[in-house]
Amino acid sequence: MYPEHYWITVQLKAYSPISYFRAEMGVKGLQSFTEQCCQEGCMPVHLQELASQHVRNQPSTSDPNPPTLVVDGMACVRQWYSCPAWVHGGQWKHFLHLLKEWVGAFTSAGIHLVFFFDGVVEEQKRAEWVKRRQRVNRDISRLFTHVKRQGQQPGRDLFCLPSALATFSLFALRSLGQQVHCSVREADYEIATFALQHNCIGILGQDSDFLIYDSAPYLSVNQLCLDRMTTMMYSRDCLCHALKLHMAELPLLACLLGNDVVPEARMQHVRSRALAIYRKTHQCSDPPLREKVLAVAQLIFSSRGCLGPAGLDLSDSDRQVLQMGLQYYLLPGQQSLWEGLVSSFPPSPVCAMERYVCPEVLQAAREKHARCECFMVYNVLYNGMVECSNTLEDKEDEDLAPQALVFQPCREQIYGILLPTHPDSNGDVPTVKEWFVSPNSQLKQPNIVFPAPLTHSGGQPDLKVLWFGQDSESSSLRLTCFLSMFGCEELSVEQGQLEVSLLAVLCLVTYITKQVERLSLEDVDAYLSQAVCLRSKSPTQLRHTAVPHVDSRAIQLGSLFVRGLTHLLGANSACGQPLAMEGMMPWHTFDGLLFHSKYLMAHTGTPHHLLLEDNASWLSTFVGLREKVLEACRRKGRIVQSIPRHRRTLPGQPVTDRLQQHRDTQQHRDTQQHRDTQQHRDTQHRDTQQHRDTQHRDTQHRDTQQHRDTQQHRDTQQHRDTQHRDTQQHRDTQHRDTQHRDTQQHRDTQQHRDTQQHRYTQQHRDTQQHRDTQQHRDTQHRDTQQHRDTQQHRDTQHRDTQHRHTQQHRDTQQHRDTQQHRYTQQHRDTQQPGGAHSSPRARSRPPNRQRYQLAPRWSQYNHFQDPGSGLP
Repeated sequence: MYPEHYWITVQLKAYSPISYFRAEMGVKGLQSFTEQCCQEGCMPVHLQELASQHVRNQPSTSDPNPPTLVVDGMACVRQWYSCPAWVHGGQWKHFLHLLKEWVGAFTSAGIHLVFFFDGVVEEQKRAEWVKRRQRVNRDISRLFTHVKRQGQQPGRDLFCLPSALATFSLFALRSLGQQVHCSVREADYEIATFALQHNCIGILGQDSDFLIYDSAPYLSVNQLCLDRMTTMMYSRDCLCHALKLHMAELPLLACLLGNDVVPEARMQHVRSRALAIYRKTHQCSDPPLREKVLAVAQLIFSSRGCLGPAGLDLSDSDRQVLQMGLQYYLLPGQQSLWEGLVSSFPPSPVCAMERYVCPEVLQAAREKHARCECFMVYNVLYNGMVECSNTLEDKEDEDLAPQALVFQPCREQIYGILLPTHPDSNGDVPTVKEWFVSPNSQLKQPNIVFPAPLTHSGGQPDLKVLWFGQDSESSSLRLTCFLSMFGCEELSVEQGQLEVSLLAVLCLVTYITKQVERLSLEDVDAYLSQAVCLRSKSPTQLRHTAVPHVDSRAIQLGSLFVRGLTHLLGANSACGQPLAMEGMMPWHTFDGLLFHSKYLMAHTGTPHHLLLEDNASWLSTFVGLREKVLEACRRKGRIVQSIPRHRRTLPGQPVTDRLQQHRDTQQHRDTQQHRDTQQHRDTQHRDTQQHRDTQHRDTQHRDTQQHRDTQQHRDTQQHRDTQHRDTQQHRDTQHRDTQHRDTQQHRDTQQHRDTQQHRYTQQHRDTQQHRDTQQHRDTQHRDTQQHRDTQQHRDTQHRDTQHRHTQQHRDTQQHRDTQQHRYTQQHRDTQQPGGAHSSPRARSRPPNRQRYQLAPRWSQYNHFQDPGSGLP
């Protein structure tokens, strides 16, 4: 069986080649030897030309077979999953889109694809399978250490495939209309047989066993380039020529070098002897790999005349292992060189549970398994053994149990559907061996699990009725059995009301919540919200989902959910498929990047409406699913607590600090859990008693319960209508209040405007009045000033007039005085002796004023009549 974890070199469409370390599959060292030391055996080929040549070489018939390429699905899963986000649990919608493009490239080239996947792990390969699983567990441990230190997805050096990728890949190919087969024995053998019998153009894979099988040409998937449709073809003829061996001797070469059937260590002494002989005859120092392969080929060449494998110095146990290895490479119709030592046809698988199951059911299980229409059922009925590969689980996280333990009760009931749960007449009870990988499992021996009966009241159902019944009662029984495995019997009324994908998520989240005690409300919200939002998102939108940091607990919860989807497939297959298998596929129910984003948001207290991206329809669906999960848990006495887990560890913080934090957190959780348990005990008795009464009524009156459910549905509908009316009334009231507030606001605004206008008008009036008053005052001031100037002018004129009058008076008086003086002098002269005119009469007569043309004395002052006025 091909492992899910090994490193390859790929070249994908629109991507550059990326090289990884690869754990070589098939014959130890043969692939590398062919590529390094036998380069003539590595021939580049163009697949479209190869297909055209195949068509030309076919005989002309009316219905020629299309060129067919057989694909080893397990070797291709790593190339198919090229999504950038892988640690979060898988981007399944994006993966389906990439797978569709991959298939479309071959369809466009006219090549028909047939896919094969491993359906079982054969016991001769068990040791190799365990070895690879343990190696991957160590890689996963380093991955979680990196995430806790850095808070980011690791690089490609720690790349691990998402859990259950191989399982869902075959269902994805079926949904794309491809021909897919699930093997009932070793897939390599069935691939080589199909390619040989159907004249295929080649086998596309990455396993050097295809160089050993005498079948169609071996084409490398690692060297595949979809852009040019080219790859590398490995030639068996060139390899045989380089080793000087016949093609029929290649199986012995493979067994002596070591392969998945013959451990490399079992033939170490044979190779040591071959190397000693080779070094004696070849003095040159070849590389160790070339030297080892050429030495073993020389040993086989030199032993042709002997008895072949019988001539080797082997113990009985080693010889038996060698014979099994040689038989592994014999295809139908081919003969061994050593007849008698190796049988011509390998034995067919033996049914381990034939005594417990009817032949019709066994035949149907085999046919469905080969067509990839079921899961887990064939392994239980034919082999009595179930395997599960590695899951991304943190061995240091004590809160979350490994998925193998979480889903074991579900598997026990699946086994109880397929197998008897009580001893037969001989006292024998069938058991199932489980090889489930967990972080600390050593895988030294399988876990023995007993089938468990279903918990529903109908008792153990008849498997033939479940699988082949056609009536409505059989259909109802299928759904009831399926739901009872997950503790969700009450959800039978939801069929037809919920999409199959949401019903599957509801069952799975309810089961996980009941089984994992430390699962919190925030975890439930993250599971449900991503499932609701996923339905309406495209691969491009999901690819660009923002995740600020990577949380180790969210990684494990994502892987737990995906593993739970495989248990849904197993339960649905065991119950006769009451639900469509397509609805349980991860591209309809889960996206790792989206879940991681919702997980971080929920644990930081993001409200539900933001968690559902403000979409009212999504929020309504989410609230309904959440209430159903919590109600189912309450019926079982499980009270889901809110335990927000904020990011406490920063990238780069030492592990010792985180361990101390972990211990402190664990102590706090234990204390909180004790308190919650103590508080819960008071109410648990009442809830338990109520549950017992309800269960009793449900057992005796199923019809009554159905009526009650119907009535409850009606009441719920009535309540919703009432709520709708109340909501409408509330909206009307709010509308009226809004109108009233708007009217009041309008009134207040208008009143404010009027008041403001009045204030403006009054202010304008006051301003105008002030201006008028000021102008009047200015006018009065000017008038007063003018009056003062006029009065001053008048006074000045009056003073000037007085001055002139005074001066005139003085001049007149002086003139008088002068005249009087002259008169007096003249009179004196007259009085002197001998003077003329000296008569006394002349001397005493006053002067005539008219004679001197003088006016009367006061005539020019006639306007001053008052002599006492002070004027002269």
